[in-house]
Amino acid sequence: MARTRMGVARAIAAAVALIMVGQQAVAAEPAQAETVLAETGASVTEAPSPWQVRLRGLGVVTKDLGYVDTLPGSGLSYSDTVTPELDISYFFTDNIAAELILGTTHANIEGQGTIRSAGNIGKVWLLPPTLTLQYHFTDLGAFKPYIGAGVNYTIFYNQDTGSADALKVKNTFGTALQVGFDYMVDQHWGLNFDVKKLFLRPDFDVTVAGAKLTGKAELDPWLIGAGVTYRF
Repeated sequence: MARTRMGVARAIAAAVALIMVGQQAVAAEPAQAETVLAETGASVTEAPSPWQVRLRGLGVVTKDLGYVDTLPGSGLSYSDTVTPELDISYFFTDNIAAELILGTTHANIEGQGTIRSAGNIGKVWLLPPTLTLQYHFTDLGAFKPYIGAGVNYTIFYNQDTGSADALKVKNTFGTALQVGFDYMVDQHWGLNFDVKKLFLRPDFDVTVAGAKLTGKAELDPWLIGAGVTYRF
């Protein structure tokens, strides 16, 4: 019995000794790694976050086309605007990212052609959230160009009438093409230039002098922006 107890005690002591040696070895590994890095001059670079945001000033330049049904020779034009834009990007890889573009602006609608005498038909605000899938070129140092394509859903709101009695521009889907670049000043901050083309052609209802009419507004705007980039 005494021999059994002595054997158990020795086994416990050996196990404790092994655990302590293992803990010391694990604790020594970071210190040894730091020593190696210090001796070789190497450094550990933190991987960038997949999240990125941009803030741009945006010029919205529309295509002045459109018509009112049943009125031959009718045309429409729209005012160009400047507005802020926020976009949020998520990088799935170093090259592939998705970008959500957020901004809002307004357009004054003017009669052209045979309805030029109508003047200002009305004013609408539009919110065109756009989602693009991008390919980023990463082998050019601080200069990082990209291309993209995607879809948008444009919401028209705060629609006010001018010469028309009533105006309703209908929400619609569209497509988008994109090209741009970031020039990164450091790991986080950069400068951005971006051009997008939206293919946006909503239908509308309008009432003029009691007559209810329909038509199509061919906006197809260019979105030309410049601003700053921040990579988390």
